[in-house]
Amino acid sequence: MSSTDQLQRFIFDDADARGVLVGLDASYQQTLARHDYPAPIRRLLGEMLAAVALLSATLKFEGRLSLQARGDGAVSMLMSECTRQHHLRGIARIEGTVDSDALLELLGQGQLVITIEPDKGKRYQGVVPLDQPSLAGCLEQYFAHSEQLATRIMLCADDQHAAGMLLQALPGNDKGMRFAENWNRISHLGATLSNQELLELDNETLLVRLFHEEAVRLYPSNELVFKCDCSKERCWGALRTLADAELDEMLDEQGTIDMDCQFCNSRYQFDRVEIEQMRRGASDIGSDRVH
Repeated sequence: MSSTDQLQRFIFDDADARGVLVGLDASYQQTLARHDYPAPIRRLLGEMLAAVALLSATLKFEGRLSLQARGDGAVSMLMSECTRQHHLRGIARIEGTVDSDALLELLGQGQLVITIEPDKGKRYQGVVPLDQPSLAGCLEQYFAHSEQLATRIMLCADDQHAAGMLLQALPGNDKGMRFAENWNRISHLGATLSNQELLELDNETLLVRLFHEEAVRLYPSNELVFKCDCSKERCWGALRTLADAELDEMLDEQGTIDMDCQFCNSRYQFDRVEIEQMRRGASDIGSDRVH
């Protein structure tokens, strides 16, 4: 999985369960290249990217899904996003000294927030406490409590690659003895997967290694890419919410108003002429990035 960025679904034909595999290479590296994160943060952000891609595969919607871990520790926030077009981006905010690689020690007391923003319809948000030792454990707790779906998640990342696997009971099935036996077997087999195998094996080899006695059907893969959807138009939309006096003060002090994207470090610059166009309700402001 280390050579490509892909998401691939699979299903157990005889066990009422499904799965997803995610491998990240270029998209992970492109996310890291825009920020100078310490090694533990790079790895946690890799897990966040793999996790949000896994979650996106379990939903049918047009829009975006975001995963945000917020706490009162040295790392105040970890965030990742995935759109229906399989565009990924992520960011971390560091407020103190990073001297651990443990999720709970870095984030402290906090919450894990899963947000679904459909292009049409209402925004949905699910929240679980950060009280498990791993991101995977927190997500399993979310599915157990909020979605009531038996779920097993494996996540890992090193300095070059990130990967994840999700196993999940299919919703709406009779939860009888046979179902429980099937799920326990598949879940236990999945738990034998090592980080090295998840990072290095191709999907077919990995599935044969884990589930060679199961009837597993593998679907075509989808490409995952790093892409930030920031734009000058979106920045302009944010500036519209400010009072004229506030905009004039910034222009008097700086000559221009500069807005930076935290995800990709692009900078958008507005001069006095463009601000006046905005006030007159002009619709075309261009889309130039300073960098």
